[in-house]
Amino acid sequence: MSLLRTVVVAALALTAATGCARGTTPADGVGVDRLRVEVVATHPHDPTAFTEGLEVSDGELLEGTGLSGQSYLSARDLASGIERTRVPVPDGMFGEGVTVAGDTVWQLTWQDGVALARDRGTLAERSRARFEGEGWGLCAQPDRLVMSNGSDTLTFRDRVTFAPLGSVAVTLDGKPRDNLNELECASDGRVYANVWRTPYIVRIDPADGRITAVIDASGLLSEAESRNVDVLNGIAQVPGTDRFLITGKYYPKLFEVRFVS
Repeated sequence: MSLLRTVVVAALALTAATGCARGTTPADGVGVDRLRVEVVATHPHDPTAFTEGLEVSDGELLEGTGLSGQSYLSARDLASGIERTRVPVPDGMFGEGVTVAGDTVWQLTWQDGVALARDRGTLAERSRARFEGEGWGLCAQPDRLVMSNGSDTLTFRDRVTFAPLGSVAVTLDGKPRDNLNELECASDGRVYANVWRTPYIVRIDPADGRITAVIDASGLLSEAESRNVDVLNGIAQVPGTDRFLITGKYYPKLFEVRFVS
């Protein structure tokens, strides 16, 4: 483990021990579906990748990673795992969530206030859009983008201009649920979100922000595999199926799963 990686993992562990999220924790939720992950298959994953965004598009897996000066966006064949291209996040910025909207790949940055619009084919940067606050997760619905910033709010944005279109407060049992991280806009219209510093994924109704399901994704890695990893992060639906790909920062595996009761 590199010195930088050791410092990052230690810092996040300290934050997890001392931090305080608003509202109930996912484990406390009542009146919602309680689901777990059923592993269908496992695939290799780069254990040096500080995963921030995951997306499946046209037979490719797009993955955005973080850390200042080390962030990149890659595209690899979903079936073979062979990487087709990789591009850095410029200017030392810290990369975050990614999503595909038509012929554009949007990639967030964490505290730089910049969203990068990239060409879907080459992944080359085409333009930038500014936004206020932090960037965490991003996914695309047919008529808009959905963005998280670590709070209990999801912001809706224009697919072309990135302009804000509105927002919704996310609640669990009527209480705010913050630390919403990587997002996936599923084909059923619902939004799935990793909850930072937990093994949980929540399913959100974007119409009113209610969490309708809590998914326990703990126990995916063995004790030995868990020693040098960071938090669960990264979720992408496999198009045309009820399966999802999930992973985490520095995870050695990518898990193909179903969410079951």
